[in-house]
Amino acid sequence: MFQKIKKTVLFFHNACRLAVRKVKAVSFLYYNYALLREPKVKYRVPHDSKIENAIKKDLINNNFTVVDFEIDVADYRKYIDASGYKKLWNYFKGGKADYFAEKSLEHYLAAKLLNLSEKDIYIDVANANSPAPEIYHHLYGCNIYRQDLSFPEGINGNVIGGDASKMPVEDDFATKMALHCSFEHFEQDSDIRFIKEAARVLIKGGKLCIVPLYLFNKYAIQTDPAVLPKGGISFEPDAVLYCAKGWGSRHGRFYDIPHLVNRIKNNLSDLQLIIYFVKNEKEIDPTCYVKFIALFEKE
Repeated sequence: MFQKIKKTVLFFHNACRLAVRKVKAVSFLYYNYALLREPKVKYRVPHDSKIENAIKKDLINNNFTVVDFEIDVADYRKYIDASGYKKLWNYFKGGKADYFAEKSLEHYLAAKLLNLSEKDIYIDVANANSPAPEIYHHLYGCNIYRQDLSFPEGINGNVIGGDASKMPVEDDFATKMALHCSFEHFEQDSDIRFIKEAARVLIKGGKLCIVPLYLFNKYAIQTDPAVLPKGGISFEPDAVLYCAKGWGSRHGRFYDIPHLVNRIKNNLSDLQLIIYFVKNEKEIDPTCYVKFIALFEKE
């Protein structure tokens, strides 16, 4: 009887602690939201097919090279079977967690557009402990490096730590580079600085893939106010802030055409840019949302 009472008390104690944490989180969310400057809205940047098709037309009208891309669904399934995701329980529960289809699709698309092979020296930029480099080495034989701001400074084996826009490697170091759902997190001018750095790090003929490239019909930064540090962070004054409750990240940049021109196209140096427009991502899974991909090649 005593044990039963003890379990009941413990259950209600834990439930109360969880409820208090939730109340604090919600309070913090709305407190931080109130501190954010205008313009701001209380929802996520929408993925809307009409807007995406209009953006595609605007890209073409602004002299961007845009190529339609249709995913080979059967080939993607073969990639999944050969990749070994099922053994990686710490990564999206071995493929059973939400949005695994989107993440694995990003890995697949980058590998295909980069045309990886055993001749390549590949850097996985803003890696955050993703298994993509090891999968690429297993499937394509390329030499791999993983880079992230959170890793210790410098080069430690095949791990590159520090700012992606100032990597401690020589000129013409890599043949291929990719960012999977991470370029949007580059704050302030780090996106501009990284594009310039990629032009330095890549060899002639080398390629960089950014997947997805987040575009919208207005310049927007998505943020979750609940995870902002004390004092907030600096957002560009001309960006609309989309406040996404539960998103869990503090910064996600969505370019409109003028900002894509000013921040990326005008800083390409000797890089050439092709933007791929994915036509059938929903055939992989209804949760998939990748629509635009940026592929850069060094002349």
